[in-house]
Amino acid sequence: MTARLHGVRLAGVASAVPAQAVTADETGAAMGMTVKEIQKVAKLTGVQRRHIAPAGMCTSDIAELAANRLLADLQWDPKSVRTLVMVTQTPDYDLPATACLLQDRLDLSTECAAVDVSLGCSGYVYGLWLCAGMIAAGSVDRALLLVGETLSLLVSPQDRGTAFLFGDGAAATALEKDGHAPPMDFVLETDGKGKDSLIVPAGGYRNPVTADSIERRPDAEGRLRRPLDLYMDGAEVLRFTLERVPSLVEKLLAVSGWTMDQLDAFVPHQANRFMLHLLIEQSKIPPEKLVLSLEEFGNTSSASIPLTLTHGLAPRLRQETMRLLLAGFGVGWSWGAVSVTCGPMVMSDLVLAVPAEAAPAA
Repeated sequence: MTARLHGVRLAGVASAVPAQAVTADETGAAMGMTVKEIQKVAKLTGVQRRHIAPAGMCTSDIAELAANRLLADLQWDPKSVRTLVMVTQTPDYDLPATACLLQDRLDLSTECAAVDVSLGCSGYVYGLWLCAGMIAAGSVDRALLLVGETLSLLVSPQDRGTAFLFGDGAAATALEKDGHAPPMDFVLETDGKGKDSLIVPAGGYRNPVTADSIERRPDAEGRLRRPLDLYMDGAEVLRFTLERVPSLVEKLLAVSGWTMDQLDAFVPHQANRFMLHLLIEQSKIPPEKLVLSLEEFGNTSSASIPLTLTHGLAPRLRQETMRLLLAGFGVGWSWGAVSVTCGPMVMSDLVLAVPAEAAPAA
């Protein structure tokens, strides 16, 4: 589907990550890998460091820090926010919704609509569409989009296919009504046939937790995993990305009426460096327009796009107007992209989350 939304501007973005970081060298050493093997993996993924949440720190804790920083930097009254969307696949509880918990902890109005969205790599784009749609429809004047994951909880430390790649983090994005804002164009697509290629097989209601699902055993590829761990078929993820995302970019540019020359920056979901360089080659995107944050944060799923905005484009977005193409793609399969003209805008400094700031258990 495509959508053009009028009268909405991005007011600001803030990101937060756990203060604790783990290097690629440390990850590989824990698996008994040689220096040469570690360097090869790090070169392919582009990941040198990942920020990892300590025990007791949830995605909501990190998102709360980002939201509070952004609200303070914008000087917004929290009560003025009337839509809160929380995108995560690592919630505090099965129920209630994490958005409800954060409405309370952020001291938002009880007249604020709050909703969770269970999407991963595409989640930031879908979240922008939901928030912008509420504003464009005239339902609210201000919305807050929170995205984040603590994927380290789902990764086997002995799985070379995932342990080097996934990190933890969250971000907050503020949107508000602005009759002078250029339109935001979206292209959103889905193919559930890809569900088995990127999945946590157990722990839900289809395959509940059992004694067998807790124990890690070598899988068919020799990776030490358990059914409660994230499984990723890297070859299928690459195939999907190169098959679907170049046409997604082409469709969005056509819908927006933009040329590649008019595009200031391409900010994709931070999947891995090897994949993203193949992607821009097939999409005919000039390499200088690609913005990355993989080296510092790894793949943080729904948080990767806003983390990249604050990490790689903050100085420019504080001072100038930019035409951005944001694209998210992965687990589901779910993929989407948005063209947005934004800035100057608030771009908060990175927030580092420490254990003492984690919220107490209910």
